[in-house]
Amino acid sequence: MMRVELPDVPGSLGRVAGAIGEAGGDIDAIEIVEKRDGYAVDDVLLEMAPGTMPDSVVSACSVLDGVSVLWINRYAAGGNLFLDLEVVEALTEDPDTARDRLIDLLPIAFRVDWAARVRPGMNGASVVHATDAAPTEFEIGPITSPTRLPGDETYVELAAPFGDEVVLMGRRGGPEFLDSELARLQHLLGLATTISGR
Repeated sequence: MMRVELPDVPGSLGRVAGAIGEAGGDIDAIEIVEKRDGYAVDDVLLEMAPGTMPDSVVSACSVLDGVSVLWINRYAAGGNLFLDLEVVEALTEDPDTARDRLIDLLPIAFRVDWAARVRPGMNGASVVHATDAAPTEFEIGPITSPTRLPGDETYVELAAPFGDEVVLMGRRGGPEFLDSELARLQHLLGLATTISGR
């Protein structure tokens, strides 16, 4: 998975795709993550030819005028981009479990390592529902809007209000969460609230 920033003008994505192909990469999927100030940020799911190093794809893209590779990392074998519509469809299958099901689907939809739903309290936060890789303890107070939490260079976290609870997501070695991802998370949380009826 490669996150790339490129000029938001006709032909830019074609130039990036050509550079990826010449360097031995094959594009499986592209997702537009954000558009801002004349630039687009895209996530590109690549299949690499045997013996091709990711560095060659990064170098081929980085020499293009106005193109920056923001992040590249392995993506789970058999992984696919799980579109928000598919998340909503999964939530509507059983509205009673929609709030927990959303937490289970967030790592796939946002390509993060873990997600959790916690209830802040006087003695820290109690975990209501979490994916297997989530931490077991959280030091967090009430959150009133989607927020990037302070972290180090190798670890990023995002928190968003969910009624009287807080939804958290985290990933190690990934890019900073973009404003569009914060808005997208808030939208999915609102849909889950509507679907579950609480």
